[in-house]
Amino acid sequence: MSVFLGSGVVSLLALWVGAYLGLLHSDTPNWAWVPAILLIDVAHVYATFFRVYFDLEELKRRVWLYTSVPVCGFIILAALYSEGELLFWRVLAYLAIFHFVRQQYGWVALYRAKAGERRRLERMIDDAAIYLATLYPLVYWHAHLPRHFWWFLEHDLQPIPLFIEDILQPIYWLTMLAYAIKSIANWKKGRANPGKDIVLVTTAVCWHVGIITFNSDYAFTVTNVIIHGVPYIALIYWYMRSGSRQGDKPKQNRLRTVVVLLGTIWLLAYVEELLWHRTILDVPERTRLFGGSIDVGSLDLLLVPLLALPQMTHYILDGFIWRRKSNPNFSLIRNNG
Repeated sequence: MSVFLGSGVVSLLALWVGAYLGLLHSDTPNWAWVPAILLIDVAHVYATFFRVYFDLEELKRRVWLYTSVPVCGFIILAALYSEGELLFWRVLAYLAIFHFVRQQYGWVALYRAKAGERRRLERMIDDAAIYLATLYPLVYWHAHLPRHFWWFLEHDLQPIPLFIEDILQPIYWLTMLAYAIKSIANWKKGRANPGKDIVLVTTAVCWHVGIITFNSDYAFTVTNVIIHGVPYIALIYWYMRSGSRQGDKPKQNRLRTVVVLLGTIWLLAYVEELLWHRTILDVPERTRLFGGSIDVGSLDLLLVPLLALPQMTHYILDGFIWRRKSNPNFSLIRNNG
């Protein structure tokens, strides 16, 4: 619970600092880009490896799934890129958006299951609230293009008619109100679920502020990636500490676990960004971090799909590795019985 609250507070604090320094009308500077994008957004993708490829027992359990996803993913990405750069980034952007939305829903569902909540009407309100907390800002974004920020590259999102946002806006606010009323009633009845409330509130606030309130690359960056990546890295840390199966192995030293996890994912993230910026991207302000670019010619047809592959693998596998039905020996909910 503290991870969700803490990441939300840090996001808004970073937004305040950026506003104070006058960064809301400029690109994200390196001192903010490094922790937000490099050390959180890119790094959390590689945290999945500790749940899959670095866990030999888990890898053996579903070796066909864990090998076919990157192989097929590379083929699909290469085919998309060969058809055009815009198509490639647009498909990847919407896959990422789906992943971001579903992850926030997953946290709410986790807290609901942990509390043993079974009331159908309350579940419907929870689901509508968390989906609208993410989808309405996205609809607003699509209806007000172009904005001063984008998901991956400029024009990677497809514009939609403004009336769609007009229709969804009152539904959004009514749903938020319904959730607030339900939550207050549950607190009064002694059935509070603070973890779920924190996830919903931080998601709604950060997505609304980062996408709707401010038309800013910096604002979108700090509010979008921190509340997404930090809880995921914390989840992988918890997985490493607890073991994929109860009693499989002794508890690891906490500091060692942190060093191994962060050291590995930060190194992999830096190597990936180094390759992106040296071979594909032309971002002058990142030259001090990665050096100058080199001409790779037609090799970009292989390099771009290859460098995007860890992201796509993360997006797809994340839909499998946390499901209770397909992971009978592992549960995110501790059994205290």
